[in-house]
Amino acid sequence: MGELKIVSLFSGCGGTEVGLQGGFTFLGKNYKKHPVNIIFANDIDQPACNIYNLNFNQPIICKNIKDISAQEIPDHDILVGGFPCQSFSIVAQNPPRLGFKSENGKLFFEMVRILKEKKPKVFIAENVKGILSANKKKTFPLILKEFRNAGYVVDYRLLNAADYEVPQRRQRVFIIGYRKDLKIQPDFPEPISAGNPTPLSKVIMNHDTVDAKYFFSDKAVQGLLNSKPHMNKGRVQDISQPCNTVTAHLAKVSLNSTDPVLKVNGKYRRFTPREVARIQSFPEEYKLVGGDNHQYKSLGNAIPPVMMWHVTKMVISKIDNKKPKG
Repeated sequence: MGELKIVSLFSGCGGTEVGLQGGFTFLGKNYKKHPVNIIFANDIDQPACNIYNLNFNQPIICKNIKDISAQEIPDHDILVGGFPCQSFSIVAQNPPRLGFKSENGKLFFEMVRILKEKKPKVFIAENVKGILSANKKKTFPLILKEFRNAGYVVDYRLLNAADYEVPQRRQRVFIIGYRKDLKIQPDFPEPISAGNPTPLSKVIMNHDTVDAKYFFSDKAVQGLLNSKPHMNKGRVQDISQPCNTVTAHLAKVSLNSTDPVLKVNGKYRRFTPREVARIQSFPEEYKLVGGDNHQYKSLGNAIPPVMMWHVTKMVISKIDNKKPKG
């Protein structure tokens, strides 16, 4: 099969693209290269784009997707995007339809716009688990309807990154749609490590080598323990298990937050950006740039590359099986 051309929207720092391309190693396991070529990528966040451009030959277009016409986007086989899910609303009409409460709520429609105008063979969309219950479970069926109305056979699945050898419990909704004329029914990768997940211990650094700035002060620890002796809100991690979900909030993590932290020999610390990259399953050679806050945000928003690799493998296999043999 020849190379499949890919357009990536809401690309961030490039976790999606690492998984799409393959050809990398994580925790000693090789993830083979996929027959794809990323010909266009877009995001609006400049720090994330800076990280992306350090790691890919094809420069990312750092621009609002609403300002990019379909004519500026090359023809492609696969459209990929983890569109922002905040701010959806249900407009009280008969039948009800999707609305939005802010500019972010409109971005989903940009992906649908490009599907209608460019008609790629398949799309892959990703989102947080909460989109399933948004607006009393009314939003998600309308999202699926918009994708179907764009001309695609659509299905979805809630996948957990920990089921695919990623050292993190991270549940995300994947929506896959094939153009109707291809007559392909979407499918999803089966869990491969559900009974034997990759532990956090595989990716954390030796604490003696971690800069002091990542440790919480004795004053911060004592202040928390005085008010909450059992630390019932802070998420101290069991390193023999996958990590709790890392998010963009890690830039502002505190002992009183719900974000994961480490406790070793009575000392508490946050993860370093490189540890977050590992928790997300980025290969070791993936370059990071910018301040810690920007790195935390970019990495926390990313799709785990290993998880994306498995989804991509399934999508490509369905296309390949539909091709005439001989």
